[in-house]
Amino acid sequence: MKLNQQQIMEIIPHRDPFLLIDEIVEMEPGKSVVAIKNIKEDDFWFKGHFPNYPVVPGVLMLEMLAQAGACAMLSLAENKGKIGFFGGVKEAKFRRQVVPGDVLKLEVEIVKVKGPVGVGKGVATVNGEKAVSAEISFAIK
Repeated sequence: MKLNQQQIMEIIPHRDPFLLIDEIVEMEPGKSVVAIKNIKEDDFWFKGHFPNYPVVPGVLMLEMLAQAGACAMLSLAENKGKIGFFGGVKEAKFRRQVVPGDVLKLEVEIVKVKGPVGVGKGVATVNGEKAVSAEISFAIK
């Protein structure tokens, strides 16, 4: 299942400037997702992070993973129109800097769901090189 940004906005409530994924290239609702974020020079955070040395903030990469995972969960019929909220982040590891021109591949596997609460394992890579990995917990309301 492939989705463009307009289709993504039909699933999650995020909007510009905080919709941080560009497309979904694979998705199995409720189970897994692969999304893409094209890192551009004019992305809003580069004005201050850092002038003369633009690097994607690690917390925004975690948010990108969370938005991708939210698409997988909120695309289920029973979750339509709901919102996914962060419950926690465990084992976050930042392994490489992500800079303008990079294409960030965001992969999230939903590993546990109990009622409205769940856990996803996420990995973001650039050209196959791991940039960030984390376990993300969420609540759907």
